[in-house]
Amino acid sequence: MIEGRFGENGQIYFEIDLIGKDGISFTVETMLDTGFTEFLAMNKQDVQSLDWSFLNQDKLRTAQGETEFDVYSGRVIIDSQEWEIPVFAGDEIQEILLGSQWLKLFILLVANYSQNIASLELI
Repeated sequence: MIEGRFGENGQIYFEIDLIGKDGISFTVETMLDTGFTEFLAMNKQDVQSLDWSFLNQDKLRTAQGETEFDVYSGRVIIDSQEWEIPVFAGDEIQEILLGSQWLKLFILLVANYSQNIASLELI
């Protein structure tokens, strides 16, 4: 189980580890975005700094309409489990986004805004 927190405007944040191609990992804060239907979205510059392998380009519907993203193969650690996942990269992405695909693997166990507690548990 991983513990999260609520942001000022009700966003839910969780910490995950990103693993670069060199094997070095570091912890980042991500925002759970159930409107994003993939696993992970990041700024393209951040993805490139991790030296992840480019896979292809793919179009997704966003609030701004249909947008093309570069897709990379990334490695992350969530709840002590390592995952290799497609990562959608774009120039305009301001925060690292955890998408709704994770809710097929994890249960959003607790989301208590008044107590500032959120948690995900691996199914």
